Amino acid sequence: VQLQASGGGLVQAGGSLRLSCSASGRTFNNYHRAWFRQAPGKEREFVAAISWRDSITYYGDSVKGRFTISRDNAKNTVFLQMNSLQPQDTAVYYCAAAGIRISRRSSEYDYWGQGTLVTVSS
Repeated sequence: VQLQASGGGLVQAGGSLRLSCSASGRTFNNYHRAWFRQAPGKEREFVAAISWRDSITYYGDSVKGRFTISRDNAKNTVFLQMNSLQPQDTAVYYCAAAGIRISRRSSEYDYWGQGTLVTVSS
């Protein structure tokens, strides 16, 4: 069972990136999915989550209005569209899946991807 995050890279401030999190080994269509990020020397931070049944979305305050989370259950994949990127968005971005409760707390998530690095230059 594996989550694979991809799409990170180097982008200038004001630019956009689209992250993907694909899954293998099982279906995650009935799992809540989320993105977290961790910058050097900082704690892991909630970015966005999407519920499995109704695709209700939740966002961290620092990304609200700039980032959009979506999911494609046919492809067992979740996406994070990131617009208007700023240097403070620089971090390793992790995707996660929760079987019981959608949450802003990383401890509620059962499966994690390996992370993809996003670097935003000023």
